[in-house]
Amino acid sequence: MNLTDKVALVTGGTRGIGAATAIALAREGAHVAINGRHDDPEAQATRQAILAPGHRCELLLADCARPEEATRCVHETVERLGSVDVLVHCAGGPVNGGLFDLSPEAWLSAFDVHVHAVFHLCRAAVPHMRARREGAIVLISSVSGLRGIITNVAYQVAKGAVPQFARALAREFAPDNIRVNCVAPGVIRTAFHKHMSEAQRKLNLEQRIPLRREGTPEQVAGLIVELVKNDYLTGEMFTIDGGLTMRIA
Repeated sequence: MNLTDKVALVTGGTRGIGAATAIALAREGAHVAINGRHDDPEAQATRQAILAPGHRCELLLADCARPEEATRCVHETVERLGSVDVLVHCAGGPVNGGLFDLSPEAWLSAFDVHVHAVFHLCRAAVPHMRARREGAIVLISSVSGLRGIITNVAYQVAKGAVPQFARALAREFAPDNIRVNCVAPGVIRTAFHKHMSEAQRKLNLEQRIPLRREGTPEQVAGLIVELVKNDYLTGEMFTIDGGLTMRIA
């Protein structure tokens, strides 16, 4: 896909991996709608970084865990920017706790933002992509959805559903030339991991990550952009984790 003058919607696009992805898509020529829950300095900094080279950027305030707001994000993107050619679902957050620590509400909330949002976003976006006979969707999973981690059951199960969601959508919409792929990041240097203790970080670098370093949002964004641009890739999941999930010892 040539991204010049294409329109991308990036949920969770005001910070972290989402912000880096939105900026990277703009550098490739796309106009971008970034979604977040707050109009704060981080959101405005991301918006200005996209506007600086002369691209259009719309900030859409919405909680994509709510079906009507996820749908509204797509509709507002089309109203303000004219179409939606690319959808990247980065919105999400940690949901900590084991089976007996989680409330039923916390369990459901993990699926609302990581899984149910995909359903509502895609139902709203795919008709516009179908009309143009082209589209690219990238969903964000996590290495937590591929391996077992203690006291993180809701997040793991929800993120584990995302790659299969991508495969199901890829198979369904391939005849429409709509490609769907999934990215599973490892330990990435964002606010998402700010709760990590120095001891945990040291353990990751010395014993768990073969490359001995954390990833950056820009590295993940680079992979996402390549998945959007490569028009012969669909239904695949790509880990970007410094080798974390491939090791057995």
